[in-house]
Amino acid sequence: MATSHAEPVTVQKFAIPALAKDLIAGTVGGWAQVVVGHPFDTLKVRMQTQPSPPIYRNAMDCFRALVKQDGPKGLYRGVTSPLAGVGFCNAVVFMSNGYFRRMFQWGDETKELSLIEIGMAGGLAGTVMAFFNCPIELLKVKLQVQDPAGVIGPTGKLEPAYKGVLDCGIRTARAQGIQGLYRGLGVTLLRDSPSYVSYFITYEGLKRIMQALKKDPKEELSTFELLMAGGLAGFGAWIPAYPQDVIKSRYQNDTRYTSARQAFRSVLREAGAKAFVQGLGPTMARAFPANAATFFAFEMSMKAMS
Repeated sequence: MATSHAEPVTVQKFAIPALAKDLIAGTVGGWAQVVVGHPFDTLKVRMQTQPSPPIYRNAMDCFRALVKQDGPKGLYRGVTSPLAGVGFCNAVVFMSNGYFRRMFQWGDETKELSLIEIGMAGGLAGTVMAFFNCPIELLKVKLQVQDPAGVIGPTGKLEPAYKGVLDCGIRTARAQGIQGLYRGLGVTLLRDSPSYVSYFITYEGLKRIMQALKKDPKEELSTFELLMAGGLAGFGAWIPAYPQDVIKSRYQNDTRYTSARQAFRSVLREAGAKAFVQGLGPTMARAFPANAATFFAFEMSMKAMS
């Protein structure tokens, strides 16, 4: 009697498309960035948008005043918008960056890009991201700086404080139209494009230096090394972009300005050149842990999907 042998069952592993991997990992990285960095961002925006003469002496004074007024939850004002928005925007920027990198590889996935090509891909990704980032940041700024007693409406009268990101978005669009949500797009582009050039060059450059210093070139970078590269990339991102960020925050928050150029001139006239580094302390304090978390979460997510 013949014995039949069953053919072994082969289970094929589902291959996730490259764009989908970038999208998922970028979203996870964005969420990690918000959880770690939002309190620092709140301090930065309040320092940037305070009137002249300033209300706060420094970032610590701003921190104490905000916690005294609202408790620790005050540091997470407007967090709903970036949790939804930064996760999405981070997904867009990492997905775009991956797409442009593959474009520069010209179909050869084994080709290692130069740092110049990495910077070009990053700059293009930053340009794409600005169109998504602008309305999200506008709502975040409005929620972060509003007074619990109310906000000044388009007629100049005191109106109830925004109940949340949806209420803020609806009221902004109702008062200024959909274009009101894109207030500050030009200066956002001027901020994000050079910022992401520096961001990705710094990260990839540091990773290559760390890899070159290893005795075994095949040895993977450690968690500490990845966190250091990501954190220092955060510094790199802000160096070419911070003055534009100050102008963007002022322009988006104060509807009296008719253009970003007018906001720039007004800030320079009222507070001098030092105004363009207001809030730099909490920004740099946030940049390291927030971006270390971003890149580490991105790398681990990509590894899990490989």
